[in-house]
Amino acid sequence: MSSPREIVLLGSTGSIGTQAIDIVRRNPDRFRVVAVGGGGGNVELLAAQALELGVEAVGVARASVAQDLQLAFYAEASRRGYATGDFRIPKILAGPDAMAELAEWPGSGGRDVTVLNGVVGSLGLAPTLAALRAGRTLALANKESLVAGGPLVRAAVTRPGQIVPVDSEHSALAQCLRGGSADEVRRLVLTASGGAFRGRRRDELTDVTPEQALAHPTWRMGPVVTINSATLVNKGLEVIEAHELFGIGYDAIEVMVHPQSVIHSMVEFVDGSTLAQASPPDMRLPIALALGWPDRVPDAAPGVDWTGAHTWEFTPLDDAAFPAVRVAKEAGAAGRCRPAVYNAANEECVAAFVAGRLPFLGMVETLERVLDEAPDFDEPGTVEDVLEAESWARAHALRIIGEGA
Repeated sequence: MSSPREIVLLGSTGSIGTQAIDIVRRNPDRFRVVAVGGGGGNVELLAAQALELGVEAVGVARASVAQDLQLAFYAEASRRGYATGDFRIPKILAGPDAMAELAEWPGSGGRDVTVLNGVVGSLGLAPTLAALRAGRTLALANKESLVAGGPLVRAAVTRPGQIVPVDSEHSALAQCLRGGSADEVRRLVLTASGGAFRGRRRDELTDVTPEQALAHPTWRMGPVVTINSATLVNKGLEVIEAHELFGIGYDAIEVMVHPQSVIHSMVEFVDGSTLAQASPPDMRLPIALALGWPDRVPDAAPGVDWTGAHTWEFTPLDDAAFPAVRVAKEAGAAGRCRPAVYNAANEECVAAFVAGRLPFLGMVETLERVLDEAPDFDEPGTVEDVLEAESWARAHALRIIGEGA
């Protein structure tokens, strides 16, 4: 039997990271985690993960919590009943470069290493680039890497198939694309749950509250992602990701609303055939597939129960009520850091909506105005170029929000 595949797990204390660890626990013959990293907000869990998995290195993006992490190791070791000297503290990396350093972690000679990037936000771009340049397989769950830094990511890829998507929609597309060659693809169809306000007209969205927007009917996610689902901004981000991942033009990427969230996406081929990937909404399946790619991991998650009846609905996206996908396509097609502006400005709009400073419809309206008024940025050549565009977008969004306050 071959040695277990080595995994570097970035964002290990978040939802993607903890589910990945569950998969590793159930498949110790297939995977071995050699390094874990997180932002630094939960050093106790990070220390517990590192000791349980026996990692070689652990990183935190906030240098100020390095000592707290070391103390957390001793506390966790004491809790487990280890005597002094019975356990080894892994190498600790701390600071803004820690995640990128972990992405290049050699493990046992650096062979067959997969980096799972589950870091949230623009902090994930640098480790994505580091992993790619080191020749690692990148299991990518960090949206910002492709949305904000698409040109940089494309330039850093060292071999075909090096990036394996973790998002359920893009994982579904990757699976369906196995059914034909690139020149046989007619279009990609991403499915959307429709969010908390599926089926409502635009005039029915005027007075909706943050509490209503956070009541997602299918998935349990963080507040920003849940509100992005309600506005369909998340689907706009996923359209940009799909374009960057698969090289398909924006005019050949469609969105259909599918409230059951069982068909995760589809690919239509030139002969009229459409392949769809179906599974219950459970992120462990795309995570396991990304870790094991191109092989599947048995029993990663429950399958569809084919002993009962099913009714699945598909309806076109109402662009008048939910224009975020159209705005994202326009930003992606324009390039020149517009996708980075789209993402960063939206984060400020979501925060303002949650704080009661912006109405629900004002989020995408503000986002569109920020894009219309954006300067003529160049295509990003460095991470700093992306951060500069994001900084401008955040400041300009806040200025517009302040005007309406």
